[in-house]
Amino acid sequence: MENDWDIAKDSLSKITVSSNPNNEPVTISGGAKDLKCIGVGTDAAVFQSIHAPAYVFKKYAKDKIDKVKVEAGVYQIIDDSSFFSTCFAAYDEYLVLSYEEGMTLFDCVLQGIHIPEQVINDVEDAREYVRNKGLNPRDIHLKNILLQNGRAKILDVSEYIQPGNDFRWEHLKKGYEQYYHLIDGHSVPYWLVNTVRKWYNHRDKYFSSYEEFIKSILNFLYKK
Repeated sequence: MENDWDIAKDSLSKITVSSNPNNEPVTISGGAKDLKCIGVGTDAAVFQSIHAPAYVFKKYAKDKIDKVKVEAGVYQIIDDSSFFSTCFAAYDEYLVLSYEEGMTLFDCVLQGIHIPEQVINDVEDAREYVRNKGLNPRDIHLKNILLQNGRAKILDVSEYIQPGNDFRWEHLKKGYEQYYHLIDGHSVPYWLVNTVRKWYNHRDKYFSSYEEFIKSILNFLYKK
């Protein structure tokens, strides 16, 4: 029995996703006219088919395909929650997920679109929800959170079985509380957001604390 999303199978096979070093976004090669890429991460890219628009296909890089089963397992544990996408199926290289409308918080910052405090509260509630499911909410950042009708929708759960705290969300929440009012309603240039992202990803190498990282960012902006 065929599923609605099977129509995209052949087109997905024409696309190759490759990972890059230094936690940089994946590279996509090949293509199909009926697929459009709607998201790119460090392990996978997300595609939508014009023939099955209710779904998205998260295709992992060749050297990351072990995460397909891992992430599918996390979605199974999460079960039905308004905070997360729905996972319909898992194949060798990709997941079939529900298409979620909205804009990532990353794009909201770029375009100066207001991020309400309700989004922050929703992420806090979502983290508590998955902790109660025995999972560890990690890797929550601007590109993994959608603003959807004034609420938060979290997109990537692949690291929720890993131990430890990466503090990404804690730092993001603190930055929102302390500094978001300075940029609220103002578009921020991509080069600046990307510079902050790169510095943050290497913060353990160059900064002794979150506070030192923030101080360096503020000094950098002041000089500009």
